[in-house]
Amino acid sequence: MNTKTIKMGMGDRIFVIFNYTFVIIATLIVLYPLIYIISVSISDPAAVNAGEMWLLPKGFTLEGYQKIFNNQDIWMGYKNTIIYTLLSVAVNLIVTLPCAYALSRPELFGKNFFVKFIMITMFVSGGMIPTYLLVKSLGMINTMWALIIPSAASVYNIVVTRSFFQSNIPRELEEAAIVDGCNDFRIFFQIVLPLSAPIIAVMALFVGVARWNGFYDALIYLSDRSKYPLQMILRELLILQDLSSNQAASGEAQQSTLEALYRKQQLVAIIKYGVMIVSTLPVIIVYPFLQRYFVKGVMVGSLKG
Repeated sequence: MNTKTIKMGMGDRIFVIFNYTFVIIATLIVLYPLIYIISVSISDPAAVNAGEMWLLPKGFTLEGYQKIFNNQDIWMGYKNTIIYTLLSVAVNLIVTLPCAYALSRPELFGKNFFVKFIMITMFVSGGMIPTYLLVKSLGMINTMWALIIPSAASVYNIVVTRSFFQSNIPRELEEAAIVDGCNDFRIFFQIVLPLSAPIIAVMALFVGVARWNGFYDALIYLSDRSKYPLQMILRELLILQDLSSNQAASGEAQQSTLEALYRKQQLVAIIKYGVMIVSTLPVIIVYPFLQRYFVKGVMVGSLKG
């Protein structure tokens, strides 16, 4: 059967052209900073400081990355951040999933009261000083638990996960399991959790990215440099312009010749951008594996509430 080709009118063509133009411009706006950062990190420091590079690399060199990977503070920050991120994700999921599942069940006594009570904390919080005093009274100052326990539960994550359970876990399935003799714990662990991979992946991504990029909690609660996360090391480099306590790096700063000092200043620029790439690379690598769950989990989990 022959099908007639539908021709677009002038208005439709203008609309399509506008959409393509908007998408291209938005893509360029997003890609330019990323390409620029990568280009600077592998460009000649002299060309970067002279303003000769604006997009593509100029004078290829890996000297900045050599300085980064020879710096022990970078590896220390990586190790600490990985530990903090994994523990934060695990603790948050352990708290969020059972709480959200309980609040999603219609038979929970006082369900509406509990939902309204925890949602108040989304708009009213204790503040920084009371939180600091609480963390101090619990003896968590200058420990990794100061970064993990206060953020163990997120009301937003609980509400989204609760909506997912209400929308995607059939009540009939649970009733059939109850008829077969399953208790609440068995239903949760053997039926609900296996069907909740999308929302678990989304919550893990939310918490993991927030913890990986977080530095404010560490700035307040940590004083021991050996416990600094990677973002604290990056902050020192970007704001304080201090490469670290690495003897090899600080040895250059001790040199008395102006050429060595000028060379160090040139290297600071490409090292800064190199650290940005090194610090964001793990998140960029992990995201594609969770992307297929991300859209489904967020959209379905936010439709009902």
